[in-house]
Amino acid sequence: MRLELTRRGDYAVRAMLALADPGSDGWISVNRIAAGMSIPVRFLPAVMRDLTTTGLVVARTGRAGGYRLARDADLITILDVIDAVEPADAARRCVLRGIPCGQDGRCAVHDTFDEARAAHRKRLGQSTLASLTTHDRPFGP
Repeated sequence: MRLELTRRGDYAVRAMLALADPGSDGWISVNRIAAGMSIPVRFLPAVMRDLTTTGLVVARTGRAGGYRLARDADLITILDVIDAVEPADAARRCVLRGIPCGQDGRCAVHDTFDEARAAHRKRLGQSTLASLTTHDRPFGP
């Protein structure tokens, strides 16, 4: 089973970790985030726009501008970040046939996978940016 983020989700999580870094000194530019987290600078503005639109990040233009978290890192979960940039989870799609489950009855594994999805989302909802930036391991690639 694969549990992976899209490239957009990956970049969003890395950017948010850069903004949540306790060593950051306020506003951080796209170029600095991209360089520090090995994110292609051409993709990052679109990701940051999504994070700003959903209220996770505040943007400021100008020479001293950049981005910062809209609220404390201990109030933002990885699930918040992923939900801001990833397409909605296809919980109703059949894992066996790839079509919406229920059109012709529920498949035999639907409930099991539904429970696994819920547990996965619950765990991501318990992991805050602050909890991930306090470890002594790198969070970049």
